[in-house]
Amino acid sequence: MPGMSDFRRPPPVLDMTPEGEFREPPKPGGLDAFLARLGGVAVLIAAMAGGLILAALAIFFIGLLLPAMLGAAAVAAVALWWRRRRLRRMGIEPGAIRIVVRR
Repeated sequence: MPGMSDFRRPPPVLDMTPEGEFREPPKPGGLDAFLARLGGVAVLIAAMAGGLILAALAIFFIGLLLPAMLGAAAVAAVALWWRRRRLRRMGIEPGAIRIVVRR
């Protein structure tokens, strides 16, 4: 089994205290620093993409609700107009429009 162990590589040296903690933190190499910076940029890009997706969903739902709101407002306007017209035909001059909200 030639690939199981590599006798040419020396074993790693662990400089530890008797409590099991490292004496000084290992220094990151150039590749580690680059990968950490690249990972930070990737997280930032993912967060920005998530924000854009949320904004797009909000605009989409507003686009869906806007026609429904305009349609409901048109139906309400026609209903109010029809009631005022009917009152005028009966000889009653309608007063100000009062809107009652019941809870």
